[in-house]
Amino acid sequence: MKTPFFDNDFYVLGVLMFCLGFVFYTSQLSGFWQKFYKIVPALLLCYLLPAIFTSLGLIDESKSQLYFIASRYLLPASLVLLTLSIDLKAIARLGSKALVVFFAGTFGIIIGGPLAILITAAIMPEAVGGAGPDAVWRGLATLAGSWIGGGANQAAMLEIFKYNPDKYGGMVLVDILVANFWMAIILLGIGKDNFLNRFFKADTSAIEALKVRTAKFEQQVARIPNLTDWMLMLTLAFLVVALSHGGANWISSFLENNFEVIRNKQSALSSFGSQFFWLVSLATLIGIGLSFTKFRNLEGAGAGKMGSVFIYFLVATIGMKMDLRMVFDNPGLLLIGFIWIFIHAVVLLVTAKLIKAPYFFVAVGSMANVGGVASAPIVGAAFHPSLTSVGVLLAVLGYAVGTYGAMFCAYLMEVASGIAGV
Repeated sequence: MKTPFFDNDFYVLGVLMFCLGFVFYTSQLSGFWQKFYKIVPALLLCYLLPAIFTSLGLIDESKSQLYFIASRYLLPASLVLLTLSIDLKAIARLGSKALVVFFAGTFGIIIGGPLAILITAAIMPEAVGGAGPDAVWRGLATLAGSWIGGGANQAAMLEIFKYNPDKYGGMVLVDILVANFWMAIILLGIGKDNFLNRFFKADTSAIEALKVRTAKFEQQVARIPNLTDWMLMLTLAFLVVALSHGGANWISSFLENNFEVIRNKQSALSSFGSQFFWLVSLATLIGIGLSFTKFRNLEGAGAGKMGSVFIYFLVATIGMKMDLRMVFDNPGLLLIGFIWIFIHAVVLLVTAKLIKAPYFFVAVGSMANVGGVASAPIVGAAFHPSLTSVGVLLAVLGYAVGTYGAMFCAYLMEVASGIAGV
């Protein structure tokens, strides 16, 4: 593998921070940049610039530890800081539409897989063939696990359906490229939020009320932060990160050691042995618990803004995983992936139109499925920091239903492959 130009994380960190600094600096300028950011959201550019550096061969995510650090340390820290001022009552007032759209997204993934196989078989039959461990539908089962739940569900599908490990890299490629492409589209839609809400005829009053309540609280506790405030926020965030890691390791080990259904990688419940699942869950729960204490007032010193800094860095590391050159490497599998995600999108948009759901529910509901716990909070925060927790809660729900939904999808894809005669 060719060595990237920036082959050390010291340099890669500098590149990513340059990307973020460039975006935030130019987003404050008038003239051309003001018009540009009305079309392209700043968050999307924070995601795409690292992808361009990767595509040019300047950086290589596979040789970097920055995504691991961002997802395992900065993500849980940001969840703590962003949930300190959470208003559970206001979130409850958002109603059931968020759940309806989320499960519509799950349904879109489940039916999208077999339909994508049938459509692709008519266009490019060699892309959906294979027998035994090489059967494409078995590999696509791992994709279903990732797109409904997350990495743990994906690993469970690999164990359950025994796809050829030598060909698994192609599925990972489709997962990364298609999911990240779809995330870029979702982020682009945020810039058209008002237009889309008018199209859906959505009632956004509950969301706006939550934003207003959060803004009012921020005004009440706002103050100029001092060094003690910053140190207290960092101490609180990373102390919770430490406790969450310890708790996640203990819970995961306890479940695997005492329950065969968790220990067995072929079990539908094995994803609950994932340390990452419990890490995110515990950090979120502790953050929500702290919102009932005086630590809630740290929002006035900028706790949410610090959490957003961590989130934006995570965005940059996720963007670094997308190599635009990969588009031409596996055209058949990519065709399946793009058809699949298109069906998911159609189901989501039709559902939102029928129930008049805001675009926020579409974006977060989709990312809670396709992106999981690493992406859904990013999209929620892009709308407003107070909405981050909605993305987290839906993503955790995705983990819970991911293995079951993926298994059902896999069986449907097996049937579809038989119907297509491949």
